[in-house]
Amino acid sequence: MKQKKNLALIIGSLFLLLFFSIFASLFVGSVHLDFVSTVKILVNQLPGIELAPDWEISDEMIIINLRLPRIILASLVGAMLSISGVAFQGVLRNPLADPYILGVSSGAALGAASTLIFVPDLSLFGHFTLPIFAFLGAMMALGFVVLLAKRQYYRGSETLILAGVIVQSLMGAVLSFLITISDNKLQSIIFWLMGSLANHDWTDILVLIPYFLFGTIFLLFQYKDLNVLALGENAATYLGMEVGKQKVRILTIASLLAASAISIVGIIGFVGLIIPHILRVLFGANHRILLPVSVLAGSVFLILTDTLARTMIPSSEIPIGVLTAFLGAPFFAYLFYKNRNGRG
Repeated sequence: MKQKKNLALIIGSLFLLLFFSIFASLFVGSVHLDFVSTVKILVNQLPGIELAPDWEISDEMIIINLRLPRIILASLVGAMLSISGVAFQGVLRNPLADPYILGVSSGAALGAASTLIFVPDLSLFGHFTLPIFAFLGAMMALGFVVLLAKRQYYRGSETLILAGVIVQSLMGAVLSFLITISDNKLQSIIFWLMGSLANHDWTDILVLIPYFLFGTIFLLFQYKDLNVLALGENAATYLGMEVGKQKVRILTIASLLAASAISIVGIIGFVGLIIPHILRVLFGANHRILLPVSVLAGSVFLILTDTLARTMIPSSEIPIGVLTAFLGAPFFAYLFYKNRNGRG
């Protein structure tokens, strides 16, 4: 009973923090927005409410068409990358694992770059052309990883991680070749590779929501199996789990979450590494707590990081993938050094 109250308190606190982050981020930007007018504009969007407009139309356009969809998109992407990171680390039993370890980001980047170069008509599937091909590339990479490690699942998680490194190297080599022949598409490809939440709208959010709901709900119900896997594969097998099949299921859905996010906003690294590790230090390794709080904490993290990215340089912005790399690389180095010393 006490544990349930603690979980409810933690989730409630994170919900409040998320709400505050969303609301506060609306006011941050190159254009100053009036507090009262902003509240009225937001209230006017609620069903059944229609206020007499006494605010600037340009302010409404900025809030509804620019800032709010960007903030909501950051919230979704942060949640998806974070919970998939928890799943990866739980299955692989490796604190250095994140959604990119299985080549998901490299595969998505390859799919997107190939589309930009070889598909002359990007209206093939309308607004969804680039995300579809990026997602297919990510799933292709995951398929290669599973194929490489298929016969060796019971030899430990190192085999799967090594397979991911091999596939990432292969995808990275092909991607480098495509960049060299991209000609006038070079700028678009590089911008996508750096990751950005700019120039997105409500359509992108509608594309992500089904992936977010399906993947998140599935992973939230896997907390018992992830806790069992933490005991080791032998113990999990003894307790009746089909370890190989369950690992594939969890990793596939976690990769689906990461790939769908990457397909919309480009490569945003280290979210699935930083957030799960911090939460594990704060709340312990119980996935019953870790999975839901990672959704909220990931959302808050990416909203605040994106707000920083678009305000650090006046009249310009840093691609969020670059900023998360600046934050994540030292963090990764610290974890690597810590784990190496712990073993030695």
